[in-house]
Amino acid sequence: MPIFQKILKSLNSKKPMPAPEPQSIPETKAAEPQAAETPAMAPNTMNIQLQNRTESSQVYAYITGLALEQNNSPCLIKADGKTPYYPTSPSAILQPLQEDCSIKLGPPGSTTTATIPQLAGGRIWFSVGKELHFLINPGPALVEPSISNPSDPNIDIEWDFCEFTFANNSIYANISYVDFLSMSISLTLTPTQGADQIVLGLKPDGFQSVVDGLQAQSLVDSNDWHKLVYTANGKPLRVLSPNNAIVMNGGNLFQNYYDSYVNQVYEKYASMPLQIDTQAQWGLVAGTVSNNAISFPGLGAFPKPTTADIFSCSSGPFADNAGALGPLTARIAAGFNRSTLLNEQVHPNQEKVDEFYKAGITNHYARLVHEANLDGRGYAFPYDDVPAGGGGVDQSGFVNGSPKAFVVSIHREGVEL
Repeated sequence: MPIFQKILKSLNSKKPMPAPEPQSIPETKAAEPQAAETPAMAPNTMNIQLQNRTESSQVYAYITGLALEQNNSPCLIKADGKTPYYPTSPSAILQPLQEDCSIKLGPPGSTTTATIPQLAGGRIWFSVGKELHFLINPGPALVEPSISNPSDPNIDIEWDFCEFTFANNSIYANISYVDFLSMSISLTLTPTQGADQIVLGLKPDGFQSVVDGLQAQSLVDSNDWHKLVYTANGKPLRVLSPNNAIVMNGGNLFQNYYDSYVNQVYEKYASMPLQIDTQAQWGLVAGTVSNNAISFPGLGAFPKPTTADIFSCSSGPFADNAGALGPLTARIAAGFNRSTLLNEQVHPNQEKVDEFYKAGITNHYARLVHEANLDGRGYAFPYDDVPAGGGGVDQSGFVNGSPKAFVVSIHREGVEL
């Protein structure tokens, strides 16, 4: 998640953890079971209430991250839900964990409380039916479950995760569909001050609506959208993001998909400036096309991206994030994914959320994912936290603040309001 690099940078410089740009928080609440009594917290720790809102009694949770008070060492929480485990570096790759880190949740409707130390780059993982397999490489480095490696032992297990960083008595957390879509996760943060912050997650038919929408889109434009659906045991198990589907298929999907749109963008800004509000110290900057690159004098240039560059947001012209290129990359990559770069001259200030994904050539995975969420929120590509200047709710699905209580709920079929 892009905010992760900002957080680590601020922690290393001993500055307060940055909050994302202020966004409106929806007032609609999902119907929720009553939270369990929260035990008292030790200093520099936080309790997380994990709610099983599936119909299954075989639900497992895992909590991973980098321990800020242990020199950013990999950390997992043991099966008791409260004891940190810091793996040692093994002598060979792909070694099993030496501790049980599978937190067994209670029956449907129950709440299990876990306690974590300060962690950056954290994830809360859930699996249904089977436990997940984590491994350790020399370093130590945690080998996490993969959805793009066909030989991964977790490939046919139903699982999902949300992301968080807990530092300086503040939590930043978000749901994520950057890699794939599977189950629904909802977040409720009760801060020490202010109203509850809620991310609702998928609609009851949200997953199936994305599957159906991708298949329909393939019929419309004869592209590879239906190939994002990963099937196991005869039924859809997850939907891969275009970037991960390209990786899993050896780079053979969506070839040249964005080319005509990219050409239109570069033709437009050969005769007029592309103005980008960096929403940072560089302010409003302007670039024009020269030699097939959008050049921002004194800052850098962006040659034409490929489709794979646009979906990944991290290759080709988007690989360099130094200095002003960071916010420029985020806003230009977001503009391509949302297909807004032809709409207005100043980006993202003059963009509106209801204008995202309206072009025929766009990130239809992101479009369908947002449509499938009750509040329209959830990271659907790496820079989905770039805010629209024309109003509308946050798109990335985050909560942020000093926690009085933090509830993470796993749903199999989405949330009933």
